[in-house]
Amino acid sequence: MNIKNSELILNSDGSIYHLNLKPEHIANDIIFVGDQHRVDKVTKHFDSIEFTTQKREFKTTTGVYKGKRITVISTGIGPDNIDIVLNELDALVNINLETRVIKENHTQLNITRIGTSGSLQHDIPIDSFLISSFALDLNGMLHSYQIENISHSEIENEFIKQTNWSSKKSDPIVISSSNELESKLSSEKTFKGMTATAGGFYGPQGRVLRLPLQDKDLNRKIDSFLFKNTKVTNLEMETSAIYGLSKLLGHNACSMNAIIANRANGTFSKNPNKVIEDLIIYTLDKLVK
Repeated sequence: MNIKNSELILNSDGSIYHLNLKPEHIANDIIFVGDQHRVDKVTKHFDSIEFTTQKREFKTTTGVYKGKRITVISTGIGPDNIDIVLNELDALVNINLETRVIKENHTQLNITRIGTSGSLQHDIPIDSFLISSFALDLNGMLHSYQIENISHSEIENEFIKQTNWSSKKSDPIVISSSNELESKLSSEKTFKGMTATAGGFYGPQGRVLRLPLQDKDLNRKIDSFLFKNTKVTNLEMETSAIYGLSKLLGHNACSMNAIIANRANGTFSKNPNKVIEDLIIYTLDKLVK
């Protein structure tokens, strides 16, 4: 059955609507960064560049690093943007854009996020690298999809219990990374943990300027959550959406975090740009092995 024009929107040149991309523009190995200016910080290490474009906050560059074809895309901030980026990337490889029919043979993408984050635990120091083995969705976007087969209900129920989670909020969702990609990116240099993904930067992450919070103690509850050996190690705004949509669409995903702050210790990196640069090089080298 053909997908309707209103559901799969294309530009006049045949490229997909928001990303302004055609299938030939992307590699199967893709790096996500939030900031559009960080795309160049990754691709400056490439041996060659074959394509680049930008529409809105979505900048895409494809090139070759040590013999491997890689695409780097800036997603912007938040799970709503991830919903756009992942659905459109999947459409590029798994839907025939001319006939609007889903392809019989599925193409699997490998998606690695390189982002910055603040640690919530004393033992995850600044200037370290953290792999998100799990993502804790606190924003609710994934509830728009059928997620029953990809979530970890035991951890979710324990989190609701320990934090006295408000019934007026969307139920938390816990999703794991791709084992294959996580194994490839792991080393003695990486910490592992569960990354919480909020739907905003201020209130949803417990920051107070002029507005009171629905639960002023929520950050403390999140920090102290423990299920077996799993703690919430850091807080950001994209990882759970990447993990959830990737699993639903049949792609591999793993999130790499440069820890530039420690909220438990009240410390901030003296050279955050170096931490990010080091993580970029580390991730690129791991992807080509």
